[in-house]
Amino acid sequence: MKIRVKFRKYGNLKFIGHLDVQRFFQKAVRRAGIDVAYTAGFSPHQIMSFAAPLGVGLESNGEYMDMEVNTFTGSQDMVNRLNAACAEGIEVLSAKVLPEGAGNAMASVAAAGYTVQFREGRAPEGNWQKGILAFCDSPHIYVTKETKKNTLEVDLRPGIFSIEISGDVIYMLIDASSSGNIKPGAVIAAYLASENQTLKENALLITREDTYTNLGTAEAPRFVSLDAVGEDR
Repeated sequence: MKIRVKFRKYGNLKFIGHLDVQRFFQKAVRRAGIDVAYTAGFSPHQIMSFAAPLGVGLESNGEYMDMEVNTFTGSQDMVNRLNAACAEGIEVLSAKVLPEGAGNAMASVAAAGYTVQFREGRAPEGNWQKGILAFCDSPHIYVTKETKKNTLEVDLRPGIFSIEISGDVIYMLIDASSSGNIKPGAVIAAYLASENQTLKENALLITREDTYTNLGTAEAPRFVSLDAVGEDR
């Protein structure tokens, strides 16, 4: 049986990396007494996978982990037991049973929703709210991306699915797939570059609000939370 666990990451634990989060949950699952399944072979390990890695320093309200279990005592019981085994900074929000044939969390990721705010005193000049909305409505947003071998020109615009601004809070739904992953800071930096401004160091407060899969097509996407694929039991 495959279970999808949704959790939030906040506070000081936002500074631990993806591999540390994996090790954290491996230990938490053992402490919680979850009957997790293990691989066969000489060096068995827990059958567990995580969705798109979160950047160090970012908080999130929508992180996901899939794991296989031999026995299952119920969604709420698993949530309670995992939370009792977790330190402050990780909170398990749900544990849902996935249907047969469901793809794993990492392979299912198509998009992520972020809220972005400028830290006090680090917002750009002028009416940046109007400017960002107009910029993201452009047909193309080309940026230069450095790789180990060469320099590429990449168009960010196809991966910006929607953007809204309320007061000083930006919400953007952007590509988070393995093939087209976009960082919210890259969108803001590209806008500022178009205005001959630069993104100040440590200027942004970024929270990943949720992670989504696409149940539609590339031409007509239908994004739903990874949490919506499973069911409580």
